[in-house]
Formats: sequence, structure tokens, C-alpha cells
Amino acid sequence: MRLIVLGCSGSGPGPASPASGYLVEAGDARLVLDLGNGTLGALQRHLDPWELDGVVFSHLHPDHCADFASLAVHRRFHPRPPFDPTTRPLPVHAPVEAPDRFAAAFAASAAERAVTDLTDVFTFHPLSDGAAGTVAGVTLRARTVDHPCDAYAVRLEHGGRSLVYSGDTGPCDGLVELARGADVLLCEATWPHVTESWSEPPRGVHLSGRQAGEHAEAAGVGRLLVTHVPAWFDGDQLLAEAKAAFAGPVELVAPDGAYTI
Repeated sequence: MRLIVLGCSGSGPGPASPASGYLVEAGDARLVLDLGNGTLGALQRHLDPWELDGVVFSHLHPDHCADFASLAVHRRFHPRPPFDPTTRPLPVHAPVEAPDRFAAAFAASAAERAVTDLTDVFTFHPLSDGAAGTVAGVTLRARTVDHPCDAYAVRLEHGGRSLVYSGDTGPCDGLVELARGADVLLCEATWPHVTESWSEPPRGVHLSGRQAGEHAEAAGVGRLLVTHVPAWFDGDQLLAEAKAAFAGPVELVAPDGAYTI
């Protein structure tokens, strides 16, 4: 398995990176985890979007899913598609509201929204707590995490290797349980543990760098990759917090970075 970072800027695109999006290569399968602002363009540096085998969305905040509308345009209106996309709809694993939310993003008006149906080129599979299945031969498991909307961490397994992606979450036992013994935990770290505004970060939204390290340590993962750092915080500070809390190897991911799982 291999992870390629399409974008890693938290809460929206930054000056040096698109928002959240990751390409996972697992054997012959090519999957995307999240597709935030700017990530579809980055994807095309690494893969023709027609070669995707599936898309997984941790949750439906724009910095994690905004480029889905562009992917829908690509699949519906590309002038020279390599195949008829209606004969090979792309699997999309996402929170249950995804078909309606994506139709609304794709539609040009309220009237059009009422009749927009993207199931001609996509098949939607709702995530749920404890859900398990396969995407193009890759095992997928999901757990609910602590965020202000319906949100999931996901675990991908293939060929004896495992990658867990936190999505967005506050401190959460579900993330630790899902990540138990994983080879790699790709984990958000959105803010410092202590700032001028708080002595302990607010719960139920995001993790600090320290908390990302604590979750990796509690889960006993092999390696921690820190991501989702907003443009207004210092990634090196959050990396140092994570390293202080986790005994294993820790890296701060970078756009277009490639990581062997």
C-alpha cells in the first residue's frame, strides 16, 4: 500500500496546499480518501481520475468534499471518456446524507436540485459506526468519531497492511479502537494543545498535536502521519507535540508526499 497526499491544509486550502485529500494505492486498486477544495487538480498530477476505483468521505464539511462536484462534472461531461461512465458507476462510501448534499452542490438552482440524481455515474454506500465492507478488493471499516457532524474514521486493509485515517475528530475512544495495531495512522492535528485562548483544547471538534500523539500511542500503531494543519498554525509545533506523546516514528505530511504503508 502507498499513500499520496493530494492536500493536507486544515479547514480549507492554504497558500501551499489544497485542503484534505489522499490517494491510496493498494495492489491494483486506486482509492481517494476525501476530496477537499483543490484536490481534484492535485489528483491529476498522480492519476487520471478515470482510473479511480472508489472514493471514501470521512464527513461532508467542504474542506473534505468540495471537489466532488468537479468530479461529477468530469464523469458526466468529459468529451472523450475512456468508457461510458453509466456502465461503470464509481463507488462512493460516505455519510448517509451524501447523495442529497452532493446533488445540491452540483445543481445550478433550487429547482434543478430537486431533480438532480448523480446515481447515473456514482453508486452511494452509506457509512455507519462499525460498518465493514470492501472497495475494489480493499477492506474498509469505519467508526464514528467526535465532530460536529456525521463523521467517521476509516481503516483500509490490503495485503496484510493497514492504514487508518482519522478524518476530523476530537478525542475519541472509537479512533483508538479502530487504529489498534495499524501500520500507519494518518491523523489530524489542527491546533496546539495550549494557546492564549485555552489551557486545554475544546473537545468535540479537533485534536491537538499532543492528542494526535496520545491516540497513536494508545492504539499502538506503527507510525503516525500528522495532517490537517491550518495555514494559521505552525505545523512544526504540532509535530513536536505529537513526537513528545508518541514513542514511534512521526512525520508531518506534505502536499504530493508519498508514504509507503
